[in-house]
Amino acid sequence: MSSNRVVAITGASRGIGREAARLFIQRGWMVYNLSRSPAKEPGVIDIPTDINHEQAVQAAFAQIQKQSGQLDLLINNAGFGIAGAVEFTDIKAAQSQFDVNFFGAVSCIKAALPMLKESRGRIVFISSAAAVFAIPFQAFYSATKASVNILANALANELKPFGVSVCSLQLGDVKTDFTDARIKSLEGDDVYNGAIERSIAVMEKDEQNGMPAETIARAIYRISTKGKVKPLYTIGAKYKLFVLLNKLLPNSFVNWLIGNIYAK
Repeated sequence: MSSNRVVAITGASRGIGREAARLFIQRGWMVYNLSRSPAKEPGVIDIPTDINHEQAVQAAFAQIQKQSGQLDLLINNAGFGIAGAVEFTDIKAAQSQFDVNFFGAVSCIKAALPMLKESRGRIVFISSAAAVFAIPFQAFYSATKASVNILANALANELKPFGVSVCSLQLGDVKTDFTDARIKSLEGDDVYNGAIERSIAVMEKDEQNGMPAETIARAIYRISTKGKVKPLYTIGAKYKLFVLLNKLLPNSFVNWLIGNIYAK
């Protein structure tokens, strides 16, 4: 069994996941990147993994078990975004969003749990403030992140008897290549009088003016290594305020406000 603590991070080949992997390495952890692409980061052990395929996920965690003999932390970070009108989004595209952002995480949890139960470890989900605020023309991404939060809350109670703690981190806007990787569809934009393109432009501007990935990595490390965690955290001062106001103000007002920002 490894003398170091061991973390598996999905999607650590770039962006937030890669910055988190780098930080965990610096703090003495053994880090595995479960991704289709390598992290190309010194010290990170890459296991080529498509989290859409359950057998590949099971094989990845079997490799971790064989190499390290333990797992202390699972960070479900892998994900991507699609944008477009619900009316014109192909059902298969919407399903693929859930396959990666939600069911991919579920597959990893199922495969990791035997080791996490043994170590009394932790599961961390990388969620989004979009889980709280339903963003027009990003409905399916918002829905996947809301689902992740619900899963985290349920698992926190299910796994409590085994000493496995669970939390979900709702991130505000972050400047990464996630923006460029978003799958955007302007189909029907003429029907919506250009609102789809305008909405996507607002999203992208907010993200490119967002928090650095390094800041998010530090928050991930801090919460991942806390003695005790609560099920939900919001990352970013102004986003904490927004989430608080969402609790205090009527939903109809908040939804109207979001609509004015993203769907004029």
